[in-house]
Amino acid sequence: MGKQTWHYSNVNVISYSSVVGEMESKGPLASDFDERYEDQYMGQDSWEKAERFLLERSIDIAIKKANLAKTDIDVFLAGDLLNQNISAGFAARTLSQPYLGIYGACSTSMEGLSLASAIVEGGFGKYALAATCSHNATAERQYRYPTEYGGQKPVTAQCTVTGAGSIIVGATPTDIAVTYSTIGKIQDLGVKNPFDMGSAMAPAAAHTIATHLRDTGRSPDDYDLIMTGDLASVGHPIAKELLKQEGIALSNQFLDSGLLIYDLKNQEAFAGGSGCGCCATVTYGHVLKKMAAGKLNKVLIVATGALLSPVSYMQGESIPCIAHAVAIERKVNP
Repeated sequence: MGKQTWHYSNVNVISYSSVVGEMESKGPLASDFDERYEDQYMGQDSWEKAERFLLERSIDIAIKKANLAKTDIDVFLAGDLLNQNISAGFAARTLSQPYLGIYGACSTSMEGLSLASAIVEGGFGKYALAATCSHNATAERQYRYPTEYGGQKPVTAQCTVTGAGSIIVGATPTDIAVTYSTIGKIQDLGVKNPFDMGSAMAPAAAHTIATHLRDTGRSPDDYDLIMTGDLASVGHPIAKELLKQEGIALSNQFLDSGLLIYDLKNQEAFAGGSGCGCCATVTYGHVLKKMAAGKLNKVLIVATGALLSPVSYMQGESIPCIAHAVAIERKVNP
């Protein structure tokens, strides 16, 4: 539909899972997660192994909740924030099923779900599993400064979520379906500050939301929830203003997973949450559980990603950003 939106007619949500770390376990959504860990190492001997452990646990839980075996998974799509997608790659080694490694930074959750849905819709697999993860300590080591250095951060900085989320989609009928994906285009307005991801990613979120509504002919009121991935307190109001300038007025249904996962008044999360695990855990925990309970019928999840690296930042490059949107709908009997 249009140039950027895919429509699915037979893609159903089979199961989903979310696993989080200590800080997320103390946040307002704690009860929505399948497993919570208070040890940042999760019993492992490195943060990177801990991140992989979270991803593997979310995969195992999703498969178990679907009453499937690992061998029933036709394709596994996953990515993370670390060099060469090591968390996803090693988890794929454990799963030992056909694997496609993907990278969209913090937009990876909806990129993976879009591709998994396309595979099912096209008949190339009966069950597709999409997953992603992040860990606060591994992200700090990769993108900024190791936490041991005690580097100071501005209020525009965000707290990388320690968590992992997985979803299985298939052609088998269920009460919840994936109906649309709008694949984003790179937006880069010249922001260079890696401690202000919200400002960098907001234009991408606004562009993808506007494109989705135009391609589908829908209005914001068609959705009970439009949730961005991790724009947090800085980027979320910017995205809302950019959409307003295009004549798209969003009301209280416009939320952000980076603002939902932490209690910003009582937790030291700066501007809010970020990381691949942010949108994934909130969507595959909080949002889908509300849909299953009949509290939400139509949602649009817009995961945002900043496609920078330490090398590009140190070479003075600006931050190209992307946002992918997925519409998920509960089948309501007339």
